[in-house]
Amino acid sequence: MKNFMKTLREMRTFLLLWITQSFSSFGSAMTSYSLVIWSYTQKGSALMTALLMVSTYTPYVILSIFAGALSDRWNKKATMLVCDSVAAVSTVVMFVLLKNGLLEIWHLYLINAVGGLMNTVQSPASEVAVSRILPKKHYQRVGGLRYFSNALNSIFVPILATAVVGLFGMTAVVAFDLATFSAAFLVLALAIKIPEPGGNPENGNARSSLENQAEKAKFMDSVKDGISFLKNERGLLCMIMFLSSINLIASIYSAALPAMVLSKGIGGQKALGLVNSVIGISMLIGSVLASAVPAPKNRVRTIFVCLFISMGTENIMLALGRSPVVWCVGGFLGYILIPLMSTNLDAIMRLRVPDGIQGRVYSVRNTFQFFTIPAGYFLGGFLVDKVFEPFMARFAAGTFLERVFGTGKGSGAALLFFVIAFAGVAVCIIFRTSRSIRALEKEELERK
Repeated sequence: MKNFMKTLREMRTFLLLWITQSFSSFGSAMTSYSLVIWSYTQKGSALMTALLMVSTYTPYVILSIFAGALSDRWNKKATMLVCDSVAAVSTVVMFVLLKNGLLEIWHLYLINAVGGLMNTVQSPASEVAVSRILPKKHYQRVGGLRYFSNALNSIFVPILATAVVGLFGMTAVVAFDLATFSAAFLVLALAIKIPEPGGNPENGNARSSLENQAEKAKFMDSVKDGISFLKNERGLLCMIMFLSSINLIASIYSAALPAMVLSKGIGGQKALGLVNSVIGISMLIGSVLASAVPAPKNRVRTIFVCLFISMGTENIMLALGRSPVVWCVGGFLGYILIPLMSTNLDAIMRLRVPDGIQGRVYSVRNTFQFFTIPAGYFLGGFLVDKVFEPFMARFAAGTFLERVFGTGKGSGAALLFFVIAFAGVAVCIIFRTSRSIRALEKEELERK
């Protein structure tokens, strides 16, 4: 009990920030979920719906490499507050348009782009802030707690968003989003202290020569610092490119899921909400396990095993399943190990990257690791609308494909899930044999 209370005291500032930011993320997730349903209902196009996420991630991956250099030079707390405020203003604009019946899907593309841009700048500042307010011995818990909040979102967002929209309309969802933002903003502004010049001595984050140099360095030199660090850390860079490949496949999955579930005629929105809620339950269980279990001896192997199982189970069951029950089982198996994967990846990054250049390195990481997400969403929407659905409509009638993947709209998305299942497994096998990955694995084992 004493150890538990001591841990709470050591993590108090982080926990306050995490709880309030998670509350705000919950409101934002309700809005995003409702808008996906709204856009697909309006247009019936997987591609147009996928473009919502493309517009969100594109600024992020294009400008992220520069954002870290800025973040390392700017006050972390001020950066987070300004970015949150601009994103909130864009949400207010959407609220006004929606309230007056003027909201069009192209408005959402622009609003999502603004939100993505703000997240681009805020993300590295937030990562450094966590490193500064949290003792190193608790880094293992960060990924688990983050996935815990994400899991709660996945469980309750579909349920509450559907209920609120049904009872009060879309405007109520957006109003709730703004209310949760306001609460998180006030707590960050008034109750959270993020060390800037001296850092947290317990973390070893006292102002370093790297930080002093960062203030004097030219902007582009700061950008180059992040690139140079990863260039010298070949194993870490290779691991990032592996995750980039996985993100491409995962984004294709995310673009295809609403198109398949909403088109199958088996529950519609309720079925989609059920699948997403089960995924959330899976992530919740996984996050609890990731936070509770001791750090594995081999973090690198753990990451690969988790993703191999995830890629090989969920997509196959979504492809072959004919009912929400099977889809839910697939979602559960596919996501239960993701928090453990993410926790170990996060620990490797935080332990290998010095605090003084974390902002720059994380930004470069974000660009390399996440640039495939908008490409994956676009590709997924395009493949569903233009390739796999037309293929199944034209050639599948009375064939083996029809018996396996079904008929009508949604069968093409099911076939796509089958394809990306094998693609995901292949990516895991290929990168596992990389010499740079094996060298990183050896270094991590020696570090212990």
